[in-house]
Amino acid sequence: MRILSVHNHYKLRSGEEESRDLETLILREKGHEVDFYEESNAHLDPAAVPLKMAIRTVWSNAAYHNMRRRLNEKTYDVVHVHNFFPQISPSIYYAAKSKNVPVVQTLQNFRLLCPSGFLFRDGQVCEQCVNKSFAWSSLVHACYRNNRFATASVATMLAFHRAIGTWRHKVDRYIALTEYDRQKFIRGGLPGEKIAVKPNFVYPDPLAGRGTGNYAIFVGRLSPEKGIDTLIAAWKRLGDKIPLKIVGDGPLASEVEAFAAQSPHVEWLGFKPMQEIYPLIGEAKFLLFPSKWNETFSRVAAEALAKGTPVLAAAGVDDMAGLVSPGKTGLHFSPGDSQDLVRQVLWMLDHPEAVSNMRHEARASYLRQYAGPSNYRQLMEVYGSVSNATAA
Repeated sequence: MRILSVHNHYKLRSGEEESRDLETLILREKGHEVDFYEESNAHLDPAAVPLKMAIRTVWSNAAYHNMRRRLNEKTYDVVHVHNFFPQISPSIYYAAKSKNVPVVQTLQNFRLLCPSGFLFRDGQVCEQCVNKSFAWSSLVHACYRNNRFATASVATMLAFHRAIGTWRHKVDRYIALTEYDRQKFIRGGLPGEKIAVKPNFVYPDPLAGRGTGNYAIFVGRLSPEKGIDTLIAAWKRLGDKIPLKIVGDGPLASEVEAFAAQSPHVEWLGFKPMQEIYPLIGEAKFLLFPSKWNETFSRVAAEALAKGTPVLAAAGVDDMAGLVSPGKTGLHFSPGDSQDLVRQVLWMLDHPEAVSNMRHEARASYLRQYAGPSNYRQLMEVYGSVSNATAA
């Protein structure tokens, strides 16, 4: 099978970075040909006329013709769009359909429902624009990049393509990362019969850790929506009950650094490459996932399961219930509730045998759902379904 993979990145990617793309890696290992059509925001001209950039976000003639040229040069079985925003635009769907090539779109975020892409505003979940013909609320709050003109561009793109039926008729199959996301997109107007559920995955297998490090770990972006404030508040109460390692960087890095400096039981490790993170996760007693927003899928939680490390996850704002099974692969706590997080941490510390059982179940869960071979089979089912539909 020959696949054209479409990406809009925030920076240029090297060939080595492309080859490390997990989906590409496993497809190529299985004998499929994967080519890339990519744009990067590194090409954006800061001096560009705002109206010109807004028009390109809604419809890029350049991307349309680039896609047609690529499809004329080589025959593809499927065009798999991972991200078209903002440079490529939905015009590529029309280019693919003009050449009768089926289109698969992975729903990496909530951009088709929300101009910011996050369904999160002012520290809490926000769904005011879901299933609206035009996202007026996003303009009021300047939800995209805190800029009303930029937000208007995105909102116009969403409204225009909703009105002309792009989302409903020009995409053959969507891939949602969780069932929760699937239901959210259906409520937002996408056709449910076209949405398959296929999670992200961890590949190659990092192998199970031992969990002998006697510490808890957080890995992720240090930003408000990730629940860093909940984490800090909980460890102010926990004190020396169990050390905490924090891995990551972001806008709240200075707050995390200050907290770690005054707490002998908290260590901020900053940004680390994945090859260094895996051993840290594998030796941790459990991983903390205090996120407050609607994550489409937590790759770090899946990585913890792959290492056999239980996850303490905020549940109620996203589909963590599907990823973390309470009492089996970890525990849940109420989002933003540091006292509840403390209670769950103390339970884990008081029940070492149960935690040991969770490690085995976490690893088994990874092998069933988030390992490379099972995910590859799911992806082939999606590709096969659009090929059959096109042939019919």
